[in-house]
Amino acid sequence: MNITHDDSHSNSDLTVFGRPATQGRWLLIPLGMSILLCLGTVYSWSIFRTPLEGEFNVGATESLLPYTVALVFYAALMPIAGFYISRIGTRPMAAIGGIIVGIGYILSSFATHIGMMTLTYGVIAGTGVGITYGVPMAVVARWFPDKKGLAVGLTIIGFGLSPLITAPLVNHLIDAYTVRPTLRILGIAFILIILGIATTLKLPPRNWYPSGKLSTQSTSKVTLTCSMTPLKSRSFYGLWICYTIGSLVGLSAIGISSSVGEEIINIEPGLAASSVSLFALFNGISRPLFGWLSDRFQPHYVAIASYTLILIACLLMVNAQAGQVTTYLIAFCLFWFCLGGWLAIAPTTTLRFFNPDQYAQNYGIVFTAYGVGALLGTLAIGQIRDWFGTYTYAFYPMALLAIIGIVVASTMLKRDQSSC
Repeated sequence: MNITHDDSHSNSDLTVFGRPATQGRWLLIPLGMSILLCLGTVYSWSIFRTPLEGEFNVGATESLLPYTVALVFYAALMPIAGFYISRIGTRPMAAIGGIIVGIGYILSSFATHIGMMTLTYGVIAGTGVGITYGVPMAVVARWFPDKKGLAVGLTIIGFGLSPLITAPLVNHLIDAYTVRPTLRILGIAFILIILGIATTLKLPPRNWYPSGKLSTQSTSKVTLTCSMTPLKSRSFYGLWICYTIGSLVGLSAIGISSSVGEEIINIEPGLAASSVSLFALFNGISRPLFGWLSDRFQPHYVAIASYTLILIACLLMVNAQAGQVTTYLIAFCLFWFCLGGWLAIAPTTTLRFFNPDQYAQNYGIVFTAYGVGALLGTLAIGQIRDWFGTYTYAFYPMALLAIIGIVVASTMLKRDQSSC
């Protein structure tokens, strides 16, 4: 990427991909989206899961281990990677992460038991996802100081829509080559794609903004951005709790989407599986929408709206009966929609509340909430199913969490003005 600039940060001297920066910066969004599309293949684990259960002779709980561990390491590495992005640089960081992701997939193709698969796919590939994930977001956030939420939301569409695109692709490759060659193909492809795009991920000059494009309202937001350490701020804990609740409920719903359709609604397995594509679509489109809303409204209002939708979805499913396909589809579209929303609300709120120059490390700390939500959600949802023999009772604690989220958002998800 050709980037030239002088100390005045003038648009006339700054170009991106040979175009004026205010135009060329938009090309960074589809490039970042492509990286996240590769990383989001982790959500397509269910495609690998069925053939591997037979090959490794393991049950449903054990076959979920690689996926669960991948989510935990993905979340755990985000704050560590965020700390090093500013020191190592965006391009080397993306390249390192992409290589680790690819190696994880390639080594997974040689796994001989579920423990080895958990190490290669869960630990190694999950680590690579955690290292790479924050880089495109950090880059577009810096290039779009006037449209942070929209830009970040558009970029992370790639992660949300990945199952919609990669799941059919993975399924086709498995049918054609079986599961192990498919893992190798994906690993090599991810290395090549991410390495190629990594060369373009350069940050703009410090404090750069698009001349003539920054409104008075946006300038005020930038000026009021809090530069304090997140861990010393009450608003950080409000954001962390809210993000944990949104992730826990959303990831729990994702994990049981097909099972609920089959067990409670009694729909055909094929329809239950294909409905996931519809849910993934809602998960994707919610990201730029909630990012746009987070640019224009106070974060606690956007969070309350999300929790209200979750509460509606829970009430629908508590009363759902066999044959109520429409109720099921509406409820789970809302669950997936709100999870995608939180993956835009949280980074945008981090940008608004804390120093944007330290965004990568700040959001890395905030993102640990996603890991906690993923771990607690996947463990609790299975336990509830074992205790009560049905997933219906899982929607009661989800509703309670949504109510708690509304209270926390109303009281804690606000910038600490006295400390900024």
